[in-house]
Amino acid sequence: MSSFPLQGRKTLPARGQPWSELQEAMSALRSADTDWRRGRASLDVYYAGEDVLDVARRAYAMFMSENARAPQFPSLQRMQDDLVQISLSLLGGGREAAGTVTSGGAESALLAVRSAYRAFRARRPQVRRPHLLVPASVDPVYEQAAEMMGLDLIRVAIGGDYRASVQTLSQCVELETMMIVASAPSLPFGAIDPIEALGRLAREREVWLHVDACIGGFLAPHVARFVPNVPRFDLALPGVRSLAADLHKFGYAANGVSVLLYADADDQAHQAFEYNQWPKGTWRTQTLSGSLAGGAVAAAWAVMHYLGETGYRSLAQRVMHLRDRYLEGIERIGGLHVLGQPDLSVIAFGSDEFDIHAIGDAMQTRGWQISRLSAPAALHMTVTPVHDQAVDAYLDDLARCVLTARK
Repeated sequence: MSSFPLQGRKTLPARGQPWSELQEAMSALRSADTDWRRGRASLDVYYAGEDVLDVARRAYAMFMSENARAPQFPSLQRMQDDLVQISLSLLGGGREAAGTVTSGGAESALLAVRSAYRAFRARRPQVRRPHLLVPASVDPVYEQAAEMMGLDLIRVAIGGDYRASVQTLSQCVELETMMIVASAPSLPFGAIDPIEALGRLAREREVWLHVDACIGGFLAPHVARFVPNVPRFDLALPGVRSLAADLHKFGYAANGVSVLLYADADDQAHQAFEYNQWPKGTWRTQTLSGSLAGGAVAAAWAVMHYLGETGYRSLAQRVMHLRDRYLEGIERIGGLHVLGQPDLSVIAFGSDEFDIHAIGDAMQTRGWQISRLSAPAALHMTVTPVHDQAVDAYLDDLARCVLTARK
């Protein structure tokens, strides 16, 4: 049943409208949106410059009507194969590794859980209700996956360093544990979980370890070339069986494209679904959705080839330099403290002296889009290249808001 009342419901216009009117109407609609080109958004937009955006836009337009899942477009299948191979080369995939292009991190997560479930069922069919075991910082999409598949999910406390606690997780592994999920990094705190140690635990206890690297997957490999001791989380680590990374984040592609990678193609085989009692014939798919925007695939392919290794490394250097400027600026403001030690570009900071959300409210009145944490109370952001034009203004306004709060 529709939740919209019949009276006043939006209907099709009686006659079509010219583009000039539509453009004006859409410009008016977006007038209240955050101006992300000026670096005032704290999340959700990954902007590497007009040149990269233009490449993505042109590539997207070339394939905007095509379905990348359809077999009649081998060009898009070739692009997907290239995206998977490039991703595997960056993220530790060996000769047996394989992967799939998905519509985003949520689909990657759902498919990974489904693959782990089918593998678990093949090995332990007697277990009535398997469960996922995750740190409290893991993305809620795994709760969604568990609910959709009739599984349980057990969240456990993280350590004082805002990372998964290997000791706590090890105490919670049971016969019913089918999967452990770790983050690289977690969205709330920006800390990469101790994947190497979790891999050892997963192997010892025969549990599937999945790494959610949707944020860091296409940033960390480039950062690791110039920043020492970035924690590893890739497929080459023993025990890691699957890994998800979003191309529309630090791959700087158009929205709607991610990869789900497996250390062993045998595990990917659990992902497939097949039905052969349909009048049209056998239907087989590797994914949940029947369609995938051809434009998103083409844009990701084009941006990756446009930037290349040197372009991504240069952007990574800018991001980490900006992150350090934010961290230093926040620490200089009395009463604020950064939560933990962010490994990449996600930052969270709070206060023991005053209401940090009141500071967030004050920042919003100054035109900043503010992301927040509730436990613990904190303000939050993901640093991207576009913030180079906003970092000083942000820190100045933050200092003024804190001063006002003190008074």
